[in-house]
Amino acid sequence: MEFTDKAPILILTHEFAPTKGGIATFTEEMARAAAKLGRKVEVWAPRVDGWEEEDYPFKIRRLDLKGSQDLRCQIKLAREMIKRRRQLRKAIVYLCEPGPLLAMCHLQYFRSFQPGKLILTFHGTEIQTFASHPGKRMAMNSLIKRADRISTPSEYTHKLLKGSFPHSKRKTFLTPGALRSDFAENEDRPSRKSKRVHILTVGRLHPRKGQSFILNALIQLPRALRRQVTFWVVGTGKKHGYEEELRQLAEQADFGVTFFGDVTNDQLEDIYARADIFSMTSINFRKSVEGFGLVYLEAAAHGLPIVAHKVGGVAEAVSDGENGILVEPENQEQLTAAFAQLIQDRSLREKMGANGRKWARRNSWIRSADLLFNRWDITIDPTIEKFEHHAELVSDSL
Repeated sequence: MEFTDKAPILILTHEFAPTKGGIATFTEEMARAAAKLGRKVEVWAPRVDGWEEEDYPFKIRRLDLKGSQDLRCQIKLAREMIKRRRQLRKAIVYLCEPGPLLAMCHLQYFRSFQPGKLILTFHGTEIQTFASHPGKRMAMNSLIKRADRISTPSEYTHKLLKGSFPHSKRKTFLTPGALRSDFAENEDRPSRKSKRVHILTVGRLHPRKGQSFILNALIQLPRALRRQVTFWVVGTGKKHGYEEELRQLAEQADFGVTFFGDVTNDQLEDIYARADIFSMTSINFRKSVEGFGLVYLEAAAHGLPIVAHKVGGVAEAVSDGENGILVEPENQEQLTAAFAQLIQDRSLREKMGANGRKWARRNSWIRSADLLFNRWDITIDPTIEKFEHHAELVSDSL
């Protein structure tokens, strides 16, 4: 079948609104961008009881799925794909997170089941999970060979993917994250007379997100600086007992620590507007990695200087010395020094904040969607080709 710009795009995901998180945002924004480009888009996502559907510019088919990656959920999605195989044969099928990737692994060997075109996206953590399991590695390697196109949100994730699955190398395109389409930029940050510096972190409370490193670093500040700060924590997390661990650690602090829990988008906008510094100190946790980090872009767009660990794809979301300070993972002394520098230097905070507003707008969902869904004349992403050519030159010079 020959595909044209009129070919419908079918996006399969286990993470979509009202679920929050980077992958859910990525999926929604790619769907919105494709629709804005004039493409017919349909999203398959888990059904959520009590959720009132928003007015999306594309069709949503809610399925009886938990939204997890367990075998039962994979089989349910695979059955739905078999049931609607005629629709899939005439569509560009886009699998943008691990659940649907695993479901497709069960179907790829059936000749009677072949999508019109197949596009896969890998975000980071799932690459190491698939690669470490012999059965999943074999199935995923076969799926990658069959895929027409693959995308990753960062050069870091691309390197991770081609290292474990070399067949992905010549068909991978970069689709970096960007600001939400409904993001409303407020150029005028509120002027506050208070000398107190509010340090904000936003994200799931999980060992990989590393909120405890921030708290420990602030506790180690000189007393005079500790008296100037408050630490705001947005997000919840029940896994690994991490939230309870953070709350116990907060009791040791002699400065204000506020746990906001989950908040609405409007509430989050207000919190961003009142914050002075943003920090998320992610680490590699078991097989879990930070492939990019959309929250860094959101913080930068709000004019906040950023303190983060130099890990995974974070360096592609935060420009060290320009709109933030990157420190080596788990270097507590270096992390404390970074906070001390920004707490004491308002002009540096303002300079990095201004740089961040520009930095956050480098990428575009429209550009990523156009490259992934429309530009079938391009067989190699010129950005990746440039990266790899530079890497070869560096390697030859050593």
